Amino acid sequence: MKALLFAAGKGTRLKPFTDHHPKALAKVNEIPLLERNILYLKRFGITDFVINVHHFGDQIIDFLKKNDNFNCKIEISNESEELLETGGGLIFAKKFLNHGEDFLIMNADILTDININHLVDYHKESKDFATLAVSDRISSRKLLFNDDLVLRGWLNVQTGEQRLAEFNKGFKAYAFSGVHCINPVIFDKIKRTGKFSIMEEYLDLMHTEKIHGFLHHSILIDVGRPESVIEAEKYFK
Repeated sequence: MKALLFAAGKGTRLKPFTDHHPKALAKVNEIPLLERNILYLKRFGITDFVINVHHFGDQIIDFLKKNDNFNCKIEISNESEELLETGGGLIFAKKFLNHGEDFLIMNADILTDININHLVDYHKESKDFATLAVSDRISSRKLLFNDDLVLRGWLNVQTGEQRLAEFNKGFKAYAFSGVHCINPVIFDKIKRTGKFSIMEEYLDLMHTEKIHGFLHHSILIDVGRPESVIEAEKYFK
């Protein structure tokens, strides 16, 4: 299976580090996030990667070259002209991914110990075009699922705003983990172009398609702020 790592973001919450570096090269216990996630996915047999870059993208490319791509096949989806967010970034990387095989997407600034094999098996069993890893943790925004863990809505926890595919029948609210398994048929379903969030597409497609959540109880830290680096260092040595 191929993996797309989103490493293009500006990482404004990680300033001042990101004033001069890409957030994917922020270090947790002296090991850059990008390196950690490549080695993490390699443990599950993934050695074929697409990495999108924008903010200080040359630093990521140089870092990979210096490390011989960690003995992996790595292709660069270069968004140097325009940062396209997750949805636009996925479409921009289509030429690397649209080969009939399922692929994994992961945010480079996420650290987790999710069992990727379990996620992939669940995705294949449900036969959906998208399966989203989710967990029951504190988050300002949550996804809403029915009893069969099919996506039915979105909730802004702070404002109470909801987007629903149907009346809320006691849906379960879980936080998205930044890891998803995708069938390339998604390229035929996405309607947006340019710069957009993939979550916006998921919330549109939930009206007509089944998108399952994969509920996990693993460690997951969004390394998006300096204090979260300190938190991550407690768990990831």
